[in-house]
Amino acid sequence: MFRGFALADPIAPFVVINDQDSEQAWSFTLLHELAHIWLGQTGLSGGRLNNAIETLCNDVAGRILLPTGEITTETSLVGASQDRVVARISAIAETRQVSHSMVAYKLYREGIIDENMWSSVTALFRQQWLRSKAVQRDRAREAEGGPSYYVVRRHKLGNRLVELAKRMLADGALSPSKAAAILGVKPSNVYPLTNSAA
Repeated sequence: MFRGFALADPIAPFVVINDQDSEQAWSFTLLHELAHIWLGQTGLSGGRLNNAIETLCNDVAGRILLPTGEITTETSLVGASQDRVVARISAIAETRQVSHSMVAYKLYREGIIDENMWSSVTALFRQQWLRSKAVQRDRAREAEGGPSYYVVRRHKLGNRLVELAKRMLADGALSPSKAAAILGVKPSNVYPLTNSAA
């Protein structure tokens, strides 16, 4: 799963954050992608660190959200059990309103936990998040009513983009298939989406 991406175009830089990711991770992802823009380097975030640019962007985001001075005081976690590390990471994440994975990453980068501990706690937090998402999906299925697909999709895309696509379709400047690609829907859903209530 990707967390976000940045297109470092000199005229129209663009950042996208995956809204299916943890809300606590959005601020980290935004800062990470902004670092890509500042560096003039297009990038896709998610998964393991694979180059110096990704590491630098992670470090920039981490230092803004959780200053190094706040992490270096956590020396009691050096060599601690996984349960103790997980409990402390959870406490820091809740206090600072950041993701558990970001706190684990900062502890790893500061040498307080080793790579094995970082990998294992990151995997644990991911599993917890996936279970939470599954529970939310099940609850949503059980709930009756709610807004239509088109209302939710319009809300996620924003009225301006949908209305722009509608105008361009009406003017013939945009085909339904191209509009579908821009709006992230099937071509058969373009007109119902653009005609849905704002």
